[in-house]
Amino acid sequence: MAEPSTPFQIDDALDAEVRRAAEVLSRARSVVALTGAGLSVESGIPPFRGKGGLWTKYGEPPLDGYQRFLEDPAESWRKQLDPKEPWARALRDTLSAARPNAGHRALAELEGLGRLDCLITQNVDDLHTQAGSRALAEIHGNYTLLRCTGCNVRFPRAGFPIDREQLPPACPECGNVVKGDTVSFGEPIPADVLQRCFDAVERADCILVAGTSATVYPAAGFPVEVVRAGGSLVEVNPEPTDLTSLATVHLCGPGAVLLERLVHHVRALAEAA
Repeated sequence: MAEPSTPFQIDDALDAEVRRAAEVLSRARSVVALTGAGLSVESGIPPFRGKGGLWTKYGEPPLDGYQRFLEDPAESWRKQLDPKEPWARALRDTLSAARPNAGHRALAELEGLGRLDCLITQNVDDLHTQAGSRALAEIHGNYTLLRCTGCNVRFPRAGFPIDREQLPPACPECGNVVKGDTVSFGEPIPADVLQRCFDAVERADCILVAGTSATVYPAAGFPVEVVRAGGSLVEVNPEPTDLTSLATVHLCGPGAVLLERLVHHVRALAEAA
């Protein structure tokens, strides 16, 4: 999908703040980032709730989705392979058409510059991976992957052998049931991902928050923990949030434009050092 066409101009005052944010990141010992649906919206993926949201338009999925999976994983798989619910079909089509925007690419470049140690995302759209991020913790999973419910090993969904006559599929590593990697309603966040997040946040003395108001836990607690431990918070959001009062620097505007400019200043500071 095309990136937003509405121009956003960075004036001198805002650019000075972007440079100040770059200085904060450049001085940090360890930087962790947290992203959410706002960054995906800039790639044409609507939010789930609110105006224009998929669930607002088509209705929410069942809130006991994980319990239903556990009770009848074969039936859950049949519904997944041939989705009938309008929201599920719309989500599938939207995710498959989306492409990374400049904000995704900027975060991948920050990692490449050695200025980002871990990227925690609440998004399931695979756009960070497509943009080149590797130090990634997908707290709600990735729609392109499957995950074993026993050993937590992930497999690419494309090419995974699925026999429609023998559902659910079994893990080739341990034999347990395989499900989609995305975290269903009522499903615990996989322990391995959660531990990766906790470890990264504990090490970090700076957190970069982009495209999320960070109101859903446990992700909402990560910026607070970094600040509470004496670290810095750089926020990139189009509107103020509950985190803004905690921010060392708040950059108000679209993530794609501001993150790209942020990387420009980080790169310039590194070259000047």
